[in-house]
Amino acid sequence: MTTLPENMTAIEIAEFGPPEGLRPARRPLPQPGQGEVLIKVAAAGVNRPDVMQRTGNYPPPPGAPDTPGLEVAGEVVQTGPGVDSQSLGDRVCALVAGGGYAEYCLAPAALCLPVPNNLSMAEAAGLPETFFTVWTNVFQRGRLRGGESILIHGGSSGIGTTAIQLAKAFGARVFATAGNGDKCQACEKLGAERAINYQEENFADVIAEATAGGENGGGVDVILDMVGGDYFNPNIASLAMEGRLVQIATLRGPKVPDFNILPIMMKRLTVTGSTLRPRTVAQKAVIADELRGQVWPLLQTGAVVPVMDQTFPLADAAAAHTRMEGGEHIGKIVLTVS
Repeated sequence: MTTLPENMTAIEIAEFGPPEGLRPARRPLPQPGQGEVLIKVAAAGVNRPDVMQRTGNYPPPPGAPDTPGLEVAGEVVQTGPGVDSQSLGDRVCALVAGGGYAEYCLAPAALCLPVPNNLSMAEAAGLPETFFTVWTNVFQRGRLRGGESILIHGGSSGIGTTAIQLAKAFGARVFATAGNGDKCQACEKLGAERAINYQEENFADVIAEATAGGENGGGVDVILDMVGGDYFNPNIASLAMEGRLVQIATLRGPKVPDFNILPIMMKRLTVTGSTLRPRTVAQKAVIADELRGQVWPLLQTGAVVPVMDQTFPLADAAAAHTRMEGGEHIGKIVLTVS
């Protein structure tokens, strides 16, 4: 058995604010508790909530590490009491509540999924946060079914590229928005019927035209939105009868200007949303079980693939955050650990 070190390198938020506040530090090696495993991290995904935490706008939930990082891939090197689903040496990717930007990371065993044989560790590190988020919001809360239609905002993001592929794989008609021609082209290559450049087109007008004469009076059945703010009203206008708006972030703010509730009533719409990080391990484990049974086979056959943008060494976490905040990325940004 490999002897584990007493300390490890982790990326701390030394001060809230710009990316330069992310700095390597030495920390004690965490010890797995009941139902937990210790993972030697090979790679860690970078996500928008990490940026929000770095700026002081998204504190970790009680009991979570104060270091960022919500998804990792690596090798199980230690198991805690009560763990029988994972063994030493298993190659896993895992959803964690924090602490992923480190050489070692604790994860609930119930939230560990096997690394597909056809994927690298860096690719696998970009799976958990995005796939858990998309599955619970698009398929559980949004109730998307084959034959329905969906509009995915931010189609070139990690969430967006995952949502496009999964919606298409399960038989939905897919539309997406993105901020330039290259991003729109990437969305259509992944399976979007029409990608809308929101810098040049009004997405509500495009959706109305593309779905005119539909069975439910035009509009899409589901919208996955991470923008919020002034997107709310055109989202409502773009939903078909019995449509569902699922809100997962509010990049343009949480408040809605000139809100009118009548269209929601007249079209019998559902407006919902969720956050993932504060949920209990048991709640997240339900999502993990459905992913294992319904989505992981698609990854293992290559029917769905992780879309990678760029990798950075762990010590360059600040550069990875700069890349994300620049908004030019297509797919996942990942940190690698040597």
